[in-house]
Amino acid sequence: MSVQIKLIAGSILLTGMIGLAGCSSNNEAGNSESQATAPTETAVTATSEPEVSPASTPAATAPETAPAATSSPTETDKDSTSSNSQNSDKQLKELLELAKKGKVPGVKYAAHTGLIDEVEADWGKPDQQESAGKGIYATYTDKHVVFGFNKGSLIFDVRSSDSALQKLTLKQIEATLGKPDDTKVNGEDKIYTYQANDQYQLKFIIPSSTGTVDHISVFSEQDSFNNMAG
Repeated sequence: MSVQIKLIAGSILLTGMIGLAGCSSNNEAGNSESQATAPTETAVTATSEPEVSPASTPAATAPETAPAATSSPTETDKDSTSSNSQNSDKQLKELLELAKKGKVPGVKYAAHTGLIDEVEADWGKPDQQESAGKGIYATYTDKHVVFGFNKGSLIFDVRSSDSALQKLTLKQIEATLGKPDDTKVNGEDKIYTYQANDQYQLKFIIPSSTGTVDHISVFSEQDSFNNMAG
């Protein structure tokens, strides 16, 4: 009987030891599996969001540079037009005042009072001299001046083709002096006449090919008939 008890007790003890060993093995296996899977989860978490390339970020894109401010061509054109208008207005008013004295700019010899003999004594013989219309015309090329005179040597027409006059247009002339008192056509030239006073006329000769003044004339009509010698 005692022997059976010992065998039973030994069997129970062995079974208990085997059970403890199995639990210990299961715990170690569980721990090992937990440790093995933990890095994998961490790696997935760390790489679940793809990295953004710096080149594709707004910070990597160079900001647009605003174009430099420039002056408006329209404003510049307006300033230039205004300046030209003021210059031509002043120039035309001076021409009219000189015409009232029988003169053109830069020439001291006047129609109605000057003699061609005085001009020749001062300037020498003209480059060209020819009869035309109601008188004789003497051309001084370098001075851009032509004198018309009658047979009594009295100057009745002073013409100037100075380059400063050749920028003027009919529009500018009318803006300052108003509509001409008379308009005539001579070939391709149009002649616009303003009565400066009772004695003198101021004429602008404008070829249709250019639209700008070719020359001006300060004309004393009554002297063009005074040929004295017939």
